Amino acid sequence: MKIRIFYVLAFISFLSFTSCSNDDDQNIEPAEATLTNIEIGLNNNERGIIGRDFHLNADIVAGERIDMVSVDILPREHEEYAGDWSFNISWDEYSGLRNTTVHKHFDIPDDAVEGVYDFIITVSDENGSISEEVRTITIFLPENLPVDPDLTTFNLSLNGNFIYRNGEFTENETSLKVNDTISSQADISSGKGDGKMYLILINASLDHRPETIDAIDFSKVIVYDYYEHSNWTDTETFSNFVFDLDSFEIVRDVPQMVIGAESDNAPEPNPIEGEKQWETGTYYFGLVYENTTYNVGLFHYIEIEISGF
Repeated sequence: MKIRIFYVLAFISFLSFTSCSNDDDQNIEPAEATLTNIEIGLNNNERGIIGRDFHLNADIVAGERIDMVSVDILPREHEEYAGDWSFNISWDEYSGLRNTTVHKHFDIPDDAVEGVYDFIITVSDENGSISEEVRTITIFLPENLPVDPDLTTFNLSLNGNFIYRNGEFTENETSLKVNDTISSQADISSGKGDGKMYLILINASLDHRPETIDAIDFSKVIVYDYYEHSNWTDTETFSNFVFDLDSFEIVRDVPQMVIGAESDNAPEPNPIEGEKQWETGTYYFGLVYENTTYNVGLFHYIEIEISGF
């Protein structure tokens, strides 16, 4: 009899424990996604320009698995605007992933209205949770920017002949080979204050195409040229080729680089070895510029072929 009572009590206790456990499970909130390494605008300057490309980056770890990622740009309370405007864009390409890097470029629409807005990144999870990251963004018309740098010249010459000029390859386009010599001129409008540019070569197989100077991994990058401007009080064109009209002399000529060189043209030359050693294949040749006074920048890349290694 005592044994039977013991089993009855144990069974009742088990039912009670199971009931409590189920209640606890029902009360557990689904895990939310986390967002890190967020960049709102190029150089993370939280600035958008009407009618132009906008940069967004965020690393996401889902609570379970990502369902949807979206961005809203919404008017803020107590802010005044010249008209009504808001914006939404979403991406379902990350659906089902546990973690990912969202690196996107999209245009700020032409009908956008200047002002300060809430920039909201929303991650919807397959477990039903919704995570939001709210930042601030200022929308400008181009003409109202303090400085507005633009790449006006970007040329690449091979053995003294242009192969890329005025935004397109010329009829002289060809594969670069060992012992060929390249040179490149880059002009940027609206230089003011302090700024610097890098012209770089990167093996495309390294999957590295930095958009800001801080993002450059110099273990993967061959520096073709580096130049900077400092304390410019007036707006001028910034170029890696400097010609004095008064003396009619070249103050700074564009550098040259031999394909297959042992070191690059960095201020303190780096050996071209390791991950960035010369190889046959596709290379990115590009420019990354940053105006550190006004926290604006730009980048531009073309693809070239190198052979003979």
